[in-house]
Amino acid sequence: MNKINLKLILALILLIFISLPIFISSLLDFKQKKTQEENYQKLLKEEQTQKEAEEKIYLMGKFDPNKREDFVLIPVKHITNGSKMYLRKEVLDAFLKMQEAANKDEVDLKIASATRNFIYQKNIWNNKWTGIMLVDGKNLEKSIPDELKRFKKILEYSAVPGTSRHHFGTDIDINDANPEYFETEKGEKVYEWLIKNVSLFGFCQPYNPKGGNRLTGYKEEKWHWSYLPLAKTFTQQYKDLIKDEDINGFLGDENVIGEDLINNYVLGINPDCL
Repeated sequence: MNKINLKLILALILLIFISLPIFISSLLDFKQKKTQEENYQKLLKEEQTQKEAEEKIYLMGKFDPNKREDFVLIPVKHITNGSKMYLRKEVLDAFLKMQEAANKDEVDLKIASATRNFIYQKNIWNNKWTGIMLVDGKNLEKSIPDELKRFKKILEYSAVPGTSRHHFGTDIDINDANPEYFETEKGEKVYEWLIKNVSLFGFCQPYNPKGGNRLTGYKEEKWHWSYLPLAKTFTQQYKDLIKDEDINGFLGDENVIGEDLINNYVLGINPDCL
């Protein structure tokens, strides 16, 4: 072997000796960065999963409004009875402005029902299911023994627990949650004022008359009004996050599957409110 070849070999060995640590360091650095990126993506996914779980809990009303900072107790002078009622702060503020405007037109507005969490809605539903609370003057457990038919009968006006817009803290019943009230002279005057003015304060009637542009959902509710700046977002989130299999935990819940409650009821509202 001549001296030139030997020098080349020695130079190559030296180059490898110098480059190897750099190569190994770069490789380790690449692996470390890859691991860090994988861990970061995993953390983001876990955070997203946790966020969605919390949103589902909220959307389905499985919380106590008394323990949430974004809810406030409605002063008793603004409600129709002495029960404790809560609303999102923004919704109460909007209602009070609307109430003040109505007073100037000699129309009295008060809140008959506000936030209803899952437990509250479950009690309403179960009482109707068992006949403790009459529906159209009848004990449904006796008058409609077929459970699917009973399920659909209650759905005419009452939401399945976990699907009610009242869970959002954005919806209110005004003055009286009965059709008969709005057939009186006073009730007609209230409804006429609401139809003319509610949009000025961000509210919308989700359950307008069925037919035409609203083929599914509950029967008309002239008392039920939804605060759109928040309710629109929550309705979209409900559509994206909640599945039929999430809706359970009440009497007759085995009838949920097959009724497409989300599309037919949660989303079966006045298109102007979507």
